[in-house]
This record gives sequence, structure tokens and C-alpha cells, in this order.
Amino acid sequence: MLKTLFSLPRTVWLIGLISFVNDAASEMLYPLMPLYLATVLMAGPKALGLIEGIAEATSSIFKLISGVIVDRTKKTKPWIVIGYFLAGIGRPLIAIANSWTWVLCIRFTDRLGKGLRSSPRDALLAESIDPKQRGITFGLHRSMDNAGAVIGPLMAAFLLSIGIPLRDIFLWAIIPGVIAVGLALCLREPLRQQAEVKPLSWSLEGLPPQFKRYILVAGIFALANSSDMFLLLRARELGVPQEQIPLLWAAISLITTVFGTPLSALSDRFSRKNFILIAWAAFVFFYMAMSFSGTSLWMLYGLFAIYGLFKAATEGVEKALVADLAPKGMAGTAFGWFNLVSGLMLLPASLIFGWLYESFNPSYAFLFSGSCAGIAFLLLAFWVFGLPETQKPR
Repeated sequence: MLKTLFSLPRTVWLIGLISFVNDAASEMLYPLMPLYLATVLMAGPKALGLIEGIAEATSSIFKLISGVIVDRTKKTKPWIVIGYFLAGIGRPLIAIANSWTWVLCIRFTDRLGKGLRSSPRDALLAESIDPKQRGITFGLHRSMDNAGAVIGPLMAAFLLSIGIPLRDIFLWAIIPGVIAVGLALCLREPLRQQAEVKPLSWSLEGLPPQFKRYILVAGIFALANSSDMFLLLRARELGVPQEQIPLLWAAISLITTVFGTPLSALSDRFSRKNFILIAWAAFVFFYMAMSFSGTSLWMLYGLFAIYGLFKAATEGVEKALVADLAPKGMAGTAFGWFNLVSGLMLLPASLIFGWLYESFNPSYAFLFSGSCAGIAFLLLAFWVFGLPETQKPR
């Protein structure tokens, strides 16, 4: 595996480095958002659900728009640069927000940037490597992305421990944001054959039936997968000290970093179906277990470790599967639709979860998510993959 890993093109490693730096900034702030909204801006779970739902829905819509445009223009770099620029200038502005509505606007800008860059970046990765290296390529990217998510919370925990005010920590995010934009400017477009320019099309026309079934089920699963901020809020309520919340999130990212690349690399040799099914089953178990209020701290830490393994076994493998199912020349559109459907469902997912969490009981919220994930698991096993597999790399 190491030989294959180090033989990957420069573009793959550079994109991974950009994601590492950008996520160090993003994840330095992410675990602090529930605390910031609750203690500084006095906003509850409903506001959190609205903010995260709208932010992620915005990101998802622009992932489709940028993906379709990239397939027609064959230009990925401009969208990647603009995307990281918007995120870099948006995050530090949270420090001057005086209400949760301003946080909503800023998160909108941040996620707009993510929407513009994600599908072009994934398409660039898919075009830069051999089809037989898709699993390890997307796994490496996700591992480097999650490595940044390890550093970010550790930085946040350190700044909190030395007495830096919660609001001021958001200003520090501007430094890695500037670095990420500078690295993105160093990307190179791959050599492409001249092709006939096609009109923009926002439909699923030309995408195979199995892909269409897959993104539908992925959307149902996304309805279960609300904002991770709720997990951190739940952990705090179950007894995890405030100063350990960033460390807990860093531990999840560390597990994803360590196991993401090898698990994704294995999917290049074995069926990606098995990796995704096992991971989704672990997700169902995790959410069902989180519904219990009598969970000890050690059991809670173990559950979050399972959640980290779930992310490691799906983040790279799911994207590799999308690349496998996408027809030639339609990678951007395929990633756009996958990101749109799975991300757009985060709006109702976060709104429903936040409503159940605050209006009734956190247990009902977690049981709802676990049930939706269980339905998606059954559909994936017996409907999406019920027909002969067409996911072998071309």
C-alpha cells in the first residue's frame, strides 16, 4: 500500500495538504460553535439546527451547480480557489457576530465556499489518478482532511486552557485560511482532450440506474445524519467536561485519519458495498446507544470511537463508489448530485433533530436518526446492490 500511496500524483498530495490546512481552521471552531451559541449568544438547539441545516443545504446546492459547470467548462482550479477564499474570510467574522442570525449569515458564506469547491476538487482528484487507485486516493484525501480536524480542536483546547476568550479564538482561523488559498493557487489543471462543449444540464440524464438508486438511499441516510454538533452537545450533557469537548472531537478525527486510508485502499481490492454496509450498521448502533441517558463516560468514549471508525470506512469509499458509477466526462455532475442529495437532506435532518431534542427529549432525536439509518441500510443491501454490481473501475 505504501508504494502505491507515494506514487500518487503531486495534485493528489497538494489537494490533501490544502484540505489539511483548511480543516485545521474549520475544526478549531466547529466543536466550539455549540458552546459559543449557548453561552455567548444565548441560542438553543433549535437555532443550532436551523443554522447548520441552512448552511449545509446551501453547500449542497452549489456542489451540484459547480459540478455541472466543471463538466462543461473543464476548468476546476478557479472554483477551488474561490471556494477556499470564501471560507477563509467567513469563519473569522463569527468573532464579531452579536446574534445567532449573524452567525447564520457567516456560516452561509463559509458553506457557500465549500459548495463551490467540493465537486470540482473531487472531479480533479478522479481525473488525476488511475481508476484502480480511486479508493486509496479518496481515502488519503479524507485522512489528510481529518488530520487537520485533529490539529484544529487541539489548538482550540490549548487556547482555551491559557485563558483566550471564546470569541477571540475565531479570529485565529484567518491564518490557516490564507495559507489554504495560497496553496490552492498552486494547483494545475490536468491535460484534457478537446471535447465538444455541451449545454448545461441539471438533470440526471446520462447517469446509470444504480447511481440514481444509490443517491436516493444516501439521501435517506443523510436524514439520519444531522449535524455533528448535536453529538458534542449530547456529550456535554452526559458529563464530558467542557474543556474535553474539543479533545473528544480531535480523537474522532484522529481515528478517521489513521484508519481512513487503509480501509479505503482495501475497497480497491474488495467490494465497496461491504465497507459501506458495515459502516452504516455501526452508525445505527451508535445513534441507538446515544439515546440512553445512563451512559458512563468510558462507554461514551467507546461509542465515539465507533463513530470515528464509521467515518473512516465511508468518507473515502463513498466518493470512490461515486467515481466508479459515473460515466466518463460526468464525474463533476455525479459528485454534484451525490453531494446535493446527501447534503440537502441535512436541513430537514438538523431541523427535525433539533426540534425533537429541545421540544421532547434527546433520546427521541437519537432514536429517530437510528431508525432512518436502519431503513437506509436495508435499502442499500437489498435494492441498490440487489442487481449485479456495476461499480468496477473502468
